[in-house]
Amino acid sequence: MTETSAQPDDRPSTALPVSAPGETVTALGERETLRRIVRRLPKAHAELLGPGDDAAVVAAPDRRTVLTTDMMVQGPDFRLAWSTPYELGWKAAVSNLADVAAMGAVPTALLVALAAPPETPVAVLEQFADGMRDACAELAPGCGVVGGDLSTAGALTIAVTAIGDLEQRGPVLRSGASVGDDLAVAGSLGLAGAGVWLLYRDGSTDSDAEGGREPDARRARVVRHEHPELVREQVAPRSPIGLGVAASDAGATAMLDVSDGLVLDASRIADASDVTIELHADAIDEAADVLSAIDPVVGRRARDFVLAGGEDHALLATFPAGRAPEGFRVIGTVRARGAHSVTVGGTAYERPGGWDPYADWDGAAG
Repeated sequence: MTETSAQPDDRPSTALPVSAPGETVTALGERETLRRIVRRLPKAHAELLGPGDDAAVVAAPDRRTVLTTDMMVQGPDFRLAWSTPYELGWKAAVSNLADVAAMGAVPTALLVALAAPPETPVAVLEQFADGMRDACAELAPGCGVVGGDLSTAGALTIAVTAIGDLEQRGPVLRSGASVGDDLAVAGSLGLAGAGVWLLYRDGSTDSDAEGGREPDARRARVVRHEHPELVREQVAPRSPIGLGVAASDAGATAMLDVSDGLVLDASRIADASDVTIELHADAIDEAADVLSAIDPVVGRRARDFVLAGGEDHALLATFPAGRAPEGFRVIGTVRARGAHSVTVGGTAYERPGGWDPYADWDGAAG
């Protein structure tokens, strides 16, 4: 957030009121908008120099830096009819914090770039900042926002870069799984996928004669009321960020976060490690039963949501047999490479998983 007068010491620890509805980014201009955003953001413990100069300076005691970036664009990645600005801020933070955690590192700082339509109320961006602040405070204490940028665009666009510290640990890669390792997961499976399925099914209206669907805020509020846990995990996931370090300390041989579905992400470990991962059928059935108990609406789809739902941002890791730490539950075994990257109870799972914005986006913005 360059050329803003806001300095780190300007950022209070208490909640601030949001701007009036009529105060848009155009009305206030870049400088004042940035000032109002920055003062709400958390200061990173590792920050040596934060917002106010051309670049931030962050301590790197390990002398190695873990870096990751993620982009969210209104339309292919989120719908304003379904998510509040606060939830967008939370999710933008979590999707990056989870990537750092999956390397076995501690998240230390975020850089945030926003491009918003000129008519956007400044209150929207302030609430977004509040979501980022609270996600960092709850899931990655000590991590804060050290800089970024603000521009204009036809659709709200969010780009976040996260920085992490290995604290003298080796990075946990995807390529280290060995035959005989346990596969274990920390966090929920299937809730976020079920949530977005409900929002598409019941939180939209027909927009054209050819079956197009347009996100509908009123309908989405009804879905939220009737299925709160599923929708919450989709719009504001709770990833077990702190367990990334615990996994590394326990000897994790490979790890990633489950952003595109259990089977697809497990296949990434399998392919990188040249092994086959066998998911235990009873563990998958148990996870499906848990999902069904949380909300019976999922019905017979529960197993597919667990295997292919995506966006839970759980941590998926392999460990030497019997070494998975507290917070992880064993759901599979690493086998010698076979005909398939991943099997479920010895059988290939053929249903597609994951999200490809080029192939899957229906063109709606919402």
